[in-house]
Amino acid sequence: MICIQQGLVHDAVHPTPYIADVLCSDEGKIVAVGENLDIPAYCTVIDAAGRNVYPGFVEAHCHLGMEEHGIGFEGDDTNECTDILTPHLRAIDAINPMDPTFREAALAGVTSVCTGPGSANVVGGTFAAVKTVGRRIDDMIIRDAAAMKCAFGENPKRVYKEKCNDSRMATAAHLRGLLLRARDYDERLRQAGDDVSKRPAYDMKLEAMLPVLHGEMPLKAHAHRADDLFTAIRIAKEFGVRLTLEHVTEGHLIVEELVKEGLPLAVGPSLTHASKFELKEKTFATPGILARAGCQVSIITDSPVIPQNYLPLCAGLAVRSGMDKFDALRAITLNAAKHIGIQDRVGSIEPGKDADLVVMSGECFEVASTVDAVLVNGQNVPLHV
Repeated sequence: MICIQQGLVHDAVHPTPYIADVLCSDEGKIVAVGENLDIPAYCTVIDAAGRNVYPGFVEAHCHLGMEEHGIGFEGDDTNECTDILTPHLRAIDAINPMDPTFREAALAGVTSVCTGPGSANVVGGTFAAVKTVGRRIDDMIIRDAAAMKCAFGENPKRVYKEKCNDSRMATAAHLRGLLLRARDYDERLRQAGDDVSKRPAYDMKLEAMLPVLHGEMPLKAHAHRADDLFTAIRIAKEFGVRLTLEHVTEGHLIVEELVKEGLPLAVGPSLTHASKFELKEKTFATPGILARAGCQVSIITDSPVIPQNYLPLCAGLAVRSGMDKFDALRAITLNAAKHIGIQDRVGSIEPGKDADLVVMSGECFEVASTVDAVLVNGQNVPLHV
């Protein structure tokens, strides 16, 4: 057992931090949070007096381990650019836990991420929610099929311009067509029942879309511009499927509409130049504006666009641009966990959740702060090797 003792606990549930102990079991769960806990004699104690204790930080949208650090083409498995529709692809078949960026993330306190395919394809495949510590991806998975990636705007237009996708109309039509075929395939399966002879021929792509149609997995929609955000919403409503919105660069221009829709929003990456036309309205003020209006907001790095270890810094820059500190903390903890459907495991300091914890000297939003201890599943992550 490990006990983090007498730290200032920022649990991501209560707006005001408080002095408390956090007791973690040998099974990697938080057992108790409170003052003057009864600590077993054999328990390892981490003295956190005068320091801050946070939940492990959570990234709602990145490509960690998919585009490997410093390797170039051979290490890049982010996009399968031979086919504009690839829902049957799975992130877990490409994530490399040996990529040094995993350790960099963990040392910065980023303990859980949702990582997966890029935005070249209209439909790119499934994202996976994983811990950032481990050698074998199968042992790191929190949720295998966390979301089905789809993309709007400039990226699929650019990549498939000379092949089959030269306009936003075509992008929407490709997605609609796939959903229509999947819906028809699903109905044929339903009507066939147990009669194998009546079943449609197996289709790996359409099978992969069934969890989306059945509401088991959301579409994870890459969309920067306001019109692309509305197109994603329109198509999701047409087919009655769940949706999360990713990037949301022009979200501050359509706040009232996004409040009305009530969808999870992942905002970023903001620590970059406006490198393409659809990013011209990019600002660190966006997550704060949306959060103040009542939206569920996460802040993302989209790593490797921004290195994964700078996730807390991105939240700090949002605070500097007007975001409430508690909202910013939730944007990289509990809201991010909710966004990817793993809030029962991570995102806050509460009994029963995974013992993913960060002890810091200074606030997590400050550049000068240092990480003094990181726990993942109740195990100390060695800060020095």
